[in-house]
Amino acid sequence: MARLSLDDYDDNERTETSTVDAEPTHLAGVPDEFQRLWTPHRMVYIQHGQQPDETECPFCWAPQVSDEEGLIVARGKHAFVLLNLFPYNSGHMLVCPYRHISTYDLASPEEVAEIGELTQKAMRVVSKVSRSDGFNIGMNQGMVAGAGIAGHLHQHIVPRWAQDANFMPIIAKTKALPQLLGDVRTRIAAAWQEFEASN
Repeated sequence: MARLSLDDYDDNERTETSTVDAEPTHLAGVPDEFQRLWTPHRMVYIQHGQQPDETECPFCWAPQVSDEEGLIVARGKHAFVLLNLFPYNSGHMLVCPYRHISTYDLASPEEVAEIGELTQKAMRVVSKVSRSDGFNIGMNQGMVAGAGIAGHLHQHIVPRWAQDANFMPIIAKTKALPQLLGDVRTRIAAAWQEFEASN
């Protein structure tokens, strides 16, 4: 079959030299050997940067809306648990105090205790829901330490599985997530309620 080249086009129209059965593989939209993982929700993150101004803190906003809209899994008296909007793995949760404080040393004893308690419950619930093999748990405090939202303290709970590492994050800097956030929130929130009811 004949291949088309840029010389075959004049103002985006075909000339007499092009044929109907040609394979225009050099054109945009034509399938090739690469797969695309479309993540349009990340444009907000890309265009506006990581650090929102204090009046737009997502961790202050989330408790003011419905659990579904805020991606909240569970609420405590001093802290709450929500899904990470940009997860490393499915089920990646954050434990946040309701108060807008930036670092762990500013947390009250009650907040520290509940953050720890909610972290333990989150681990138990996710282990039951998704049979995770382990967890990464930690806090990045301050922009210099890599905190995505440096103004509001939050602890990451990232479930891990023995086979969850592959070439995508290393070579392509892309994480493939098999479940939608809303579906993950529904499953974890339901399992959390069952856990609370049985204890």
